[in-house]
Amino acid sequence: MTQTSTPHLVLVDGSGFIFRAFHALPPMTSPAGVPVNAVYGFTNMLSRLLREHAGSHLAVIFDAGRHTFRSEIYPAYKAHRPEAPEELRPQFALVRDATRAFNVPGIELPGWEADDLIASYARAVQAIGGTCTIVSSDKDLMQLIGNGVSMVDPMKQQPIGLAEVEKKFGVTPDKVIDVQALMGDSSDNVPGVPGIGPKTASALINEFGTLEAVLSAAPEMKKSKKREMLIEHAEAARISRRLVELACDVPLPVAIDELTVKEPEKETLAAWLENMGFRSLISRMGMATYAGTEAHRAARATAEASVNPTEAQADTGISETVTAPPYSGYETVRTAEALERWVAAAREAGLCAVDTETDGLDPLSAGIVGISLATAPGKACYVPLRHQGTLEEPAGEQLSPDDAITLLRPLMADASVLKIFQNAKFDLLVFDRAGLDFTDISPTDDTMLLSYVQSAGLHGQGMDELSALHLGHKPISYTDVTGTGRNKIPFAQVAVSKATDYAAEDADVTLRLWYALHPSMRANQCLALYEQIERPLSPVLAEMEKTGIAIDRAALSRLSEDFATRMAVMETDIHAEAGREFNVASPRQLGEILFDEMGLKGGKRGKAGAWGTDSSVLQDLVDQGHALPEKVLAWRQLAKLKSTYTDALLRQATTDDRVHTSFQMAITTTGRLSSNEPNLQNIPVRTEEGTRIRQAFIASRGKKLISADYSQIELRLLADAADIPALREAFTQGQDIHTRTASEVFGIPAEEIDSLTRRKAKAINFGIIYGISAFGLSKQLGISPGEARTYIEAYFTRYPGIRDYMERMREQARELGYVLTSFGRRCYVPGIHDKNAARRQYAERQAINAPLQGGAADIIKRAMVRLPRAIADAGLSARMLLQVHDELLFETSEDEAPRVAALVRDIMENAAQLSVPLVVETGIGNNWAEAH
Repeated sequence: MTQTSTPHLVLVDGSGFIFRAFHALPPMTSPAGVPVNAVYGFTNMLSRLLREHAGSHLAVIFDAGRHTFRSEIYPAYKAHRPEAPEELRPQFALVRDATRAFNVPGIELPGWEADDLIASYARAVQAIGGTCTIVSSDKDLMQLIGNGVSMVDPMKQQPIGLAEVEKKFGVTPDKVIDVQALMGDSSDNVPGVPGIGPKTASALINEFGTLEAVLSAAPEMKKSKKREMLIEHAEAARISRRLVELACDVPLPVAIDELTVKEPEKETLAAWLENMGFRSLISRMGMATYAGTEAHRAARATAEASVNPTEAQADTGISETVTAPPYSGYETVRTAEALERWVAAAREAGLCAVDTETDGLDPLSAGIVGISLATAPGKACYVPLRHQGTLEEPAGEQLSPDDAITLLRPLMADASVLKIFQNAKFDLLVFDRAGLDFTDISPTDDTMLLSYVQSAGLHGQGMDELSALHLGHKPISYTDVTGTGRNKIPFAQVAVSKATDYAAEDADVTLRLWYALHPSMRANQCLALYEQIERPLSPVLAEMEKTGIAIDRAALSRLSEDFATRMAVMETDIHAEAGREFNVASPRQLGEILFDEMGLKGGKRGKAGAWGTDSSVLQDLVDQGHALPEKVLAWRQLAKLKSTYTDALLRQATTDDRVHTSFQMAITTTGRLSSNEPNLQNIPVRTEEGTRIRQAFIASRGKKLISADYSQIELRLLADAADIPALREAFTQGQDIHTRTASEVFGIPAEEIDSLTRRKAKAINFGIIYGISAFGLSKQLGISPGEARTYIEAYFTRYPGIRDYMERMREQARELGYVLTSFGRRCYVPGIHDKNAARRQYAERQAINAPLQGGAADIIKRAMVRLPRAIADAGLSARMLLQVHDELLFETSEDEAPRVAALVRDIMENAAQLSVPLVVETGIGNNWAEAH
């Protein structure tokens, strides 16, 4: 570390590394009980840097605060980012203490981001002929690379140069800013141009040279969605460029010549390390002689053992350097003795991540091919069970599935060992089919749900996406090992070595995600939501999926034939209206008929040049009075019911004539469940066809179906949340809410309200929940927009609290980026700051509705968690079969049906305590329609 005439300045991105270390390392505490995992990782990195770097000058750069000049340019910049996790906050100051203990300058400047300081120091050292190495993997700093400025990824210890930048952005570093301005950055709320991704952005910049050149050329480009977006969002792109371009002229708080590398004062450093409880670092750095007397160290070690058991774990599971354990080097477990060792390791650790590999995507029919376990970051294994091997690599010795399950059963049932899954419901059902009853697997955690309760609507919850987001790691993909297209092979035919790399990594990533996500639960105030609703719901849904519901095959076959006959008649009618035959199912042919041949107005061509004919286009034509699109819409509705339900249900039914839908727990923004194969959420409720489909869902012989449906739950939540006395009174007294609303809004005595006036009030009541506009209400009621606006204004005049509630939700979404249900569920609203008025207004409607729809989802989930135990405690045999929005469906013996209905009603009505009563309507029947 000798000084040279031309300085080599090493700049450490301290703020960026704190977060990387925090999420990469397991929880650790100091002897004083303070969280220190990020401090430990940072200290390791700094120690290694001082040993190995070749710089003459060194500084660690920190962020001074969240508010910078970029917030003045664009208030939404980074505004959606949540506060730092509770366990991380005390570590910021300790990391600065670590920097001082190592005798390294720590630099920050209010009003500027760490990246701006790094850029300014890099340019300043260039100006005096020196070189600069930036220790960071932050993509925003890649614009600085070149002319003596380089980067090193601190986690991978790999250089980042021109080749790496071009691989990531498709351009040289001097054009990175322009690419980023076009593509935007959702993690920082940089808007960019919607629809422009990395490949398109780099292609445009390589073709035109600069952002301004691209925007200037846009009006002359071929008509396309890309052209429209570039023109419409040109200003957003210019603002984005100002946001992503680093400031290179920030006043330097410390002069470069004051940043020369200095040796740490060993007594000071040893005392600080000892105070933190980093015994292993004291030993590795050869500083034991500076850390006090032997007796004192022994006493301190004894004290630490009682309050800090995780450092020993970290010493064995985490590399002593800043680099996190690699995602490689996993073990293939082929014998009972080897698996027993992993079971013992899991028991010693007190937790393990578990993942299964199967020969199919349906857990109710898939066979288990292998199991992976992880007991610490970087420590994972794969247990192949049914691999067939290849000529080049035979499968070799494998445990049988039965033997593996036998060895794992005690671990899975061990209450002292936490089992961590990603999408636990899937793996629980896989284990169940393999002979391990999923009700015996406890306790469990689910990283998908840990993320979902903190970020619904912000991003997807798949493992690969979460890994990239929280760990900065892209896992091996399924297609990497199985291939694609004609070359795709079943997982059982994947070579065991490749399967081990893939499957064990999944378990490893799942465990690391748990370490990253679980500590932030309390800080984000969603621990109760997760532990009381989402986590215990997984086995409830698994049981429902396993049980399924019976169908009447004969009825479905008759219905399918009827739909086909009616569709044929409708096609003849459509052809007559069009003047010639054509394929009604072909959007292209329909577009040619409507817009080329009939010359109807309002058509728009898509990117491929074909006319758009989706339902919104056809509905606009219907509103203009055209008959053909109305007939096509009716035909499409019948075709959808036939393909989605009558035909599909017959294919999907198992040999016992039951269908088993799959409930998706982490798809919607609001917490609502969705279902697929079959999707039961979209069966029409009030049409003849929908009723006939429901009639085909039947009770088994000697059984009855019970439907339990919350009555007007979202309106009740609105009355409660907005604190509307008149609505609360109506619900409390059991009045007809729509009649009461009509009386209040239109000034008519309740006894004089006719059906049309009640219908108007009902449309307003439900429309308000979804932020309906005057135009939307006018279309729904068949009145003028002016008259609809009068109705809405009269409604708000009578119930001003509702307008106040709506504005509170909009403001909450603007300020936080999300809204909250009454149970603390975060529903993110990403488009709330969108420059496009239509998208922004849609987001505002989401903000108004999400707490109500999400609150309803929370309430019915609370009931679902309580019901199985309540039914069992009552000695009843009923089984919960389906959940569709606000309705639950049960099957029970005929003699128990009245008791079950009463019990279900009681549990559901008391699932939450509001200022208005929850009302549940129940029905009993031989089929779903009859019960509903």
